[in-house]
Amino acid sequence: MKKAKIFKITALLAAIAIGYMAYLWFMPHRNVQSTKAFVTIEATALVNEFLLDTDKANSLYLDSEGESKVLIVNGTISNVDKDQLGQQVILLKNPSDKMGVSCTFTIETNDQIEKLKIGDSVKIKGVIRSGAEYDEDLDLAENAILEKCAIVE
Repeated sequence: MKKAKIFKITALLAAIAIGYMAYLWFMPHRNVQSTKAFVTIEATALVNEFLLDTDKANSLYLDSEGESKVLIVNGTISNVDKDQLGQQVILLKNPSDKMGVSCTFTIETNDQIEKLKIGDSVKIKGVIRSGAEYDEDLDLAENAILEKCAIVE
């Protein structure tokens, strides 16, 4: 009798856990392009904010739940590349700057890159995943990273 009760409680808890995991798995992804942008900022200014005070920049560009806010970044195309998943990646950086903003597009927005070339000025909307960092000891510079990007007209 006692074993049956324990089995029923365990089965109920397992069913609840499986239901919650299924809910999280099938939850719709955030539509970045239909979300209103938090701010429009120059690529150089964004990089400088992270270099001057990383904690302040993280608190500014992450919401209370730790999700990245949607940004529109203005800048000059310095490089166009493709990542391992076939997604287009644009680097926004002035020629005189050491670091810039790396913008990774989605498979759905890859075709927006076709008509762009190095030196063009663009506005790109996306979510920030990582700020720019510089390690003086190693002389290693890391670009800020924007994901789920699309060109803003």
